[in-house]
Amino acid sequence: MSIRWTYAFVDRPAELLDRAHAFWTAVTDTRLSAPRGEFVTLVPAGADACVKVQGVEEGAGGAHLDLCVDDVPEFVRSALRLGASTAAAHEGWTVLRSPAGQSFCVVPWQGEADRPPVVDGSRLDQVCLDLPPSLFTAEVAFWSALLTNWDSLPGSLPEFHVLRPPAGLPVRVLLQRLGEERPASAHLDLACADIAATRARHERLGAGFLSAGPHWTVLRDPAGGVYCLTGRDPETGGLSRP
Repeated sequence: MSIRWTYAFVDRPAELLDRAHAFWTAVTDTRLSAPRGEFVTLVPAGADACVKVQGVEEGAGGAHLDLCVDDVPEFVRSALRLGASTAAAHEGWTVLRSPAGQSFCVVPWQGEADRPPVVDGSRLDQVCLDLPPSLFTAEVAFWSALLTNWDSLPGSLPEFHVLRPPAGLPVRVLLQRLGEERPASAHLDLACADIAATRARHERLGAGFLSAGPHWTVLRDPAGGVYCLTGRDPETGGLSRP
């Protein structure tokens, strides 16, 4: 069953949500929706939203993916057959865990179709799943089977695997094999035409530098969440080539 839309969730400690809201609305050129429970939507002008911010009561937070579908119960049954488990069942939507324990949500599609534009040379377009080596292969198999009609491709380095959605869907998935055994987690990635320029802008907004790799830079937002700026084309999501 096809996925009609995708959301990236910024999960941050509830007591630091004001910082998260201010930073991520500035980064994505959006405004806050009215709160709905523990989360808000980042609403762009003239397009459909694809990013939300959620407060968590325990831990440092991270990120997760929402999959919007026509038939939630049917999709949940398919996910469970592939090895997912139910974390919480709500009226109309369900929280699942992948075989490695990474949470994601299955929610009703509300007609979203218009992807937000690139903002100052960057776009928040990817949820990266950080996986222990022992579970990486099984997790690649699970997500490749779950995300039907998505391209499942080796990444730029052996520790990466890309799940590229059909044209028009706003958020893609990257699986990263960690160098150590620890619980699965997730973070957000932005595709950047110029990493240095985007880093400078984010630092002016309160982000802090952590490290740099071959074609990415790791930052920490003002609410303590780690995310990456990556050297990918903000329009296509593909890796930029020299």
